[in-house]
Amino acid sequence: MSASMQATLIGGHGFVGRHLQTALTQAGWQYRVSGKNDPVPQQEELGHVFYCAGLTANFRQHPFATVEAHVNLLSQVLQHCTFTSLTYLSSTRVYSGAESTSENATLHVRSDVPGDLYNLSKLMGESLCLASQRPVRIVRLSNVYGTQMPAQNFLAEILRESAKTGRVLFRSARQSQKDYISVQDVVRYLPLIALNGRQSIYNLASGSNTTHASIARFLEAQGIGCEFAADAPELTFPVIDTCKLFAEFGAAQHGLEKDLPALFSFYHEES
Repeated sequence: MSASMQATLIGGHGFVGRHLQTALTQAGWQYRVSGKNDPVPQQEELGHVFYCAGLTANFRQHPFATVEAHVNLLSQVLQHCTFTSLTYLSSTRVYSGAESTSENATLHVRSDVPGDLYNLSKLMGESLCLASQRPVRIVRLSNVYGTQMPAQNFLAEILRESAKTGRVLFRSARQSQKDYISVQDVVRYLPLIALNGRQSIYNLASGSNTTHASIARFLEAQGIGCEFAADAPELTFPVIDTCKLFAEFGAAQHGLEKDLPALFSFYHEES
């Protein structure tokens, strides 16, 4: 097996990591999976490292574990491990409050805002990667959807709620919107970036936003009752700039609105 087809997935037991394992297997890669709580594998060549370790929905309840996963474990890998490349999975959340979503945009974070702990720790991980002078790439993931999403994922919550009760209560306004990227697109792009990426940082997103209203219209067409809380805030995220990603590797092959019927069927059959 060529060294170019060997990989290590750190924190690879999560949602993206499990789908990445399937994609690598189908593409003929050899890989190992190291959990975020496992000892750092220092004695062997790791090949292409996909650094998937992290916390998302519950980071506020686990601030120390968040920093451990996003920064401290990464530091050990960068300092002590031998690898061909390392791809660090960051997040497009770091664009919160920014005037631009291009990869070189000036970003804004505040240490006194509890929710910014996530962004600060991801940006520290990015900075550490780039300062290490190792062969690294940063991938800022949008909101990833697919089968077997984490329980605290927004889409998973509303699809499971629709399956169990036949009704969905949206707690953010109809015009709330954000970017969604299929996990199938994510796991197609990641090996391409690791092997051939020319940039240091990529936004991995669909490049277009989907509103809660459009999701509700789909659910209502399936006979699901949808209601928006009276005091629901409008949460609008900026459209993510995907020019660099698409120029090198082509546009995303999936879209949430096209994939919603299959997702709806999966979660209703699961229930």
